[in-house]
Amino acid sequence: MTATLDITPLRSLVAIAGAGGFHRAATTLHLTQSAVSQHVRRLEQATGTQLVERVGRQTRFTPAGEQLLRDARRILAAHDDAVRLFETKESRTLTVGASEHAAEMLLPEISTALRASLPDTAFRFRLDRTAEVEQALADGVADLIVVTELGAAPPSHRSVLRLHWFAGPEFVRPASGPLPVIAFDEPCMLRRPTFDTLRSAGIEHDVVAEVTNLSGGYSAARAGIGVLLLPQLDRTPEGLVEREDLPEPPAVRMSVRAAAGTPSAAVRAVNGAVRTAMQR
Repeated sequence: MTATLDITPLRSLVAIAGAGGFHRAATTLHLTQSAVSQHVRRLEQATGTQLVERVGRQTRFTPAGEQLLRDARRILAAHDDAVRLFETKESRTLTVGASEHAAEMLLPEISTALRASLPDTAFRFRLDRTAEVEQALADGVADLIVVTELGAAPPSHRSVLRLHWFAGPEFVRPASGPLPVIAFDEPCMLRRPTFDTLRSAGIEHDVVAEVTNLSGGYSAARAGIGVLLLPQLDRTPEGLVEREDLPEPPAVRMSVRAAAGTPSAAVRAVNGAVRTAMQR
């Protein structure tokens, strides 16, 4: 009997590759880790071969897994295109992805703008790290994304966002020795400018905490154990103070990207919301 590969397990397989592991894939898909593991086992049973293996704490695809991953992406793209084709205007749900940093600053404006521009469309937001949000767009899981990214832009460019150093009110910079630093782990857009800025200024530093998300960064910084690099729009995060005794980091920009077929009204609404927020 010919094996059948179901869409849901294939989506979990693609999410594991995009997120870098079972736990993050489960978070991205709003599933339990055991459910994602079960999906992989179902695929392995259907194909009769091992698809994913663990090497230490890392997750690695076998050659067969890499092949199925390529096929899965094509299958999901075709499946999602077919679903979108037959969706009615009333039933369509537009998925908007946003990095944690972008979401915290822009989500109210984006939500308001989208509902005003497309009142008959339902919206779903996916909030994650930049790499996962970008992968969601590539995989056809998100229709439109808003992310912060590194890259040169003219100083007058309306999407430019400054990075700032923050710490808890109780933090005291050591008079000698390395500067305690809180860093986001890979993959994170803020990791490289954190270290590059300090190295360029000749400031010795030591990572005292690595965090996987924005809330973890806030908690570590509020505890006063080190400094944290963050984008800032119009207000200082609660419980933190800006550190002006550290070198100025580079700017980042807000980027809006959309999949083919995304309503142009949605793209215009999100771009307008970003511009409005940046001018506050």
